[in-house]
Amino acid sequence: MDEVLADPIEKFIQLYNRDYGVPLDLQLIPGNEIFEHVPEHAKDKWFEYINEPGFFRNLTPIHGSIDAIRKLQEKYDVYIVSAAMEFRNSLIDKYDWLAEHFPFISWKNIVFCGDKIVCADIMIDDRVKNFAGFNGRKLLFTSPHNLLLTEYERVNNWQEVLDKLL
Repeated sequence: MDEVLADPIEKFIQLYNRDYGVPLDLQLIPGNEIFEHVPEHAKDKWFEYINEPGFFRNLTPIHGSIDAIRKLQEKYDVYIVSAAMEFRNSLIDKYDWLAEHFPFISWKNIVFCGDKIVCADIMIDDRVKNFAGFNGRKLLFTSPHNLLLTEYERVNNWQEVLDKLL
């Protein structure tokens, strides 16, 4: 979900600006995580924020994701798989967020897990660690932290996903 369907980076910037009263102008260096781009005094804020109840509830959907998932459902059985167990407070937030933004996805097609050990034909993810053990087609959804990786089939946005899969 995160950085593929939902935008946690935008939310982090909003919270940082709220807490510190100074704009955080991020120019993300390819291959780095967001917490590597904040001042030293705020290095741990990313982890504090994502572990707060409510952090994942009001994320902005990634541009084009809602319409793309709706179109993909016409051809595929679409499942939303999230490693939500990593952040225990995210479970209800993520479920409610999906219900709001993707009400056409049945609760039966939502999988919250630790490792993404799923058997499917295609996986779209921003984290290559989630491709470990996955035998289907891997589509790496572009995010600043994965920009230097070249060994995966890349998609930069949801239109590119549709172009490849429809």
